[in-house]
Amino acid sequence: MRVLCTATGSPSHGRALLPLARALAAAGHEVTVATTAEVAPVFAADPVRVEVCLPRLDFGTPPADAEEAQGAPAAGADDDPQMKRMLIDRLAGDMAVQSHRVLAELARGFRPDAIIRDGMDLGSCLLAEQLGIPQLPIPAGTVNIVDPADLLPALNGLREDLGLPAQESPSSLYPHGRFDYLPAEYSFARHPTPILAYRQTTVVDRTDGLPAWVADLPTDRPLVFAAMGTAMPMFREILPEGTPLPPGMTEPVELLKTIVAGLSELDCTAVVATGGVELEGVEPASHIHLTDRLAQPLLLECADLFVTHGGYNSVREAVRTGTPMAVLPNFGDQHSNAERVQELGLGRHLTDTRPEAVAAVCREILADREIAARVRRAQLASLALPDIGQVVADLEKLIA
Repeated sequence: MRVLCTATGSPSHGRALLPLARALAAAGHEVTVATTAEVAPVFAADPVRVEVCLPRLDFGTPPADAEEAQGAPAAGADDDPQMKRMLIDRLAGDMAVQSHRVLAELARGFRPDAIIRDGMDLGSCLLAEQLGIPQLPIPAGTVNIVDPADLLPALNGLREDLGLPAQESPSSLYPHGRFDYLPAEYSFARHPTPILAYRQTTVVDRTDGLPAWVADLPTDRPLVFAAMGTAMPMFREILPEGTPLPPGMTEPVELLKTIVAGLSELDCTAVVATGGVELEGVEPASHIHLTDRLAQPLLLECADLFVTHGGYNSVREAVRTGTPMAVLPNFGDQHSNAERVQELGLGRHLTDTRPEAVAAVCREILADREIAARVRRAQLASLALPDIGQVVADLEKLIA
C-alpha cells in the first residue's frame, strides 16, 4: 500500500499526522509526506519519505482595519465573518491550486493508493477525485470549525477548472470520513462527519524525553504546566520584521505575559513552555520554571492543570492524560475549542486576562472535584479507543 500524506500550517499539524504515518510505515507500507520547511523536521526520525514542496499558509495582505482588529476582542475564524471569508479564500484559492499542482506531479511517480491529508489541504481532495482513491483529513482544528457547505461553491469551481464533475453534497469534502483521536461523544467538530478514531499516543518525538531538572521539581504543591503551542511563535518568526500578525491574532509575548503573571499569583509549581518567545516586562515568581520547549504529552501525565492556548493537539493530549484545562485562546479554532472544553466540563474558558482573574480560575479548577471526575471519564473513553495500528486495516478496507 502506498499512502501520500500532507501536512502544512505549523509543526502541530505534522504531529497530528505523525502517529498515522508512523503506524503505516511500521507495517511495511510506503509513506510519502508532502509538507513545508517548517513542518518537515517533525518527521526527521521516522522511516517515511519527506518532500518539502507544499505552499506555506499565507494570509495575504492584512485588510485596512487589521490594526483595529489587533486591538479588538479576539474572535475565532468560525465566528468572525471576515476571518471566515479570508480562511475560505486562502484554502480554496491559490493554496489549493498550488498544492494540487505539486501533489499531482509527485503522484505521477509515487502512484498512491490513498491520501491522508492536512485539513487545510484542498488540493488533495481534487487529486483523490482525479485518481479515484480515498482521502481522509488528519485530526485538525480546521476540519472542526469550517462548514463544508461554505467550501462547496469554491471547491466546485476548482473541480470545473480540472474537468471534474461538480458535487451537490458538502459531504463530498469528506467522502470517507475523517480521522480523530477523540471518541465521538467528545468531538470538537461543529459539523460532524463519520470518524475513524484511534487512541491518542503520548509518544511524539522519539528522541525528546523530559530534561533532568524536571525530576527536581517540588511536589508539595499542584503542578501546573502552561504552553502556547507552535503556530503563534512560528508566525512571528517567519513574517518579515514589522509585518502585523494575521487579524485576530495577538502577539505571542502578550499571551505569555498573561500566563506568567497569572501563575505568579497561584500557589503551585509551574512549568511554562515559551516556544522560544522572549519574555519581556514580567518577572516570573520563583515557583515558575521557564523553558523553550518540553515533551508536552509526557509532562501532562503528571500535571494537575494545563494552561493552554486551546490548539486541538493540546486539547487531545490533555484528554488523553486526564488533565483539566484552563484555556486562553488566541485565534482560529482555539476559541471554539475553549468553549467546547467548558461545555464538556473538562476545564474553563479564560475570558478575563487580568493576572488575579487567571489565578482565581486556575485555583477553582484545581479544587473542583467535578471537573476532575469529568476529565477522568473523558480519559477512560479515550483510552478505550482502538490502537493507532488499526489504521492499517481500516485504510486497506477503504482501498478495497
